[in-house]
Amino acid sequence: MHIVAIVIQSWLLVWMSFQAVSKIAGAKIQVELFETIRLPQWFRIVTGVIQLIGCAGLVIGYWYPGMAAWAGVWLGITMVFAILSHFRVKEPVAKAIPAIVTFALAVVVLILFADEMPNPLA
Repeated sequence: MHIVAIVIQSWLLVWMSFQAVSKIAGAKIQVELFETIRLPQWFRIVTGVIQLIGCAGLVIGYWYPGMAAWAGVWLGITMVFAILSHFRVKEPVAKAIPAIVTFALAVVVLILFADEMPNPLA
């Protein structure tokens, strides 16, 4: 099961890294997406940085699996807002599928590594 967890973590890391870098670099598809969902372009950069922070958590999670779980929480919350952004402008559900799938992967990472999560209140 450990190998499956690492594969899913790695897939989420690669996918989110690609998305984050394309947002920060100003890829045409990302610029158009933020115009479509009616969010300012500066928020595209902020979103990319937020995603990179989650990716850093996933990388640290290779050595400290609890951090991968927290990265799953971080990225999952990010994807909830992405999904809501699509629905806010009444886009078809099909346009939100990448965010929905990414949310599902983040939840799976959270579940797989939940036992290793350090308690921030302890």
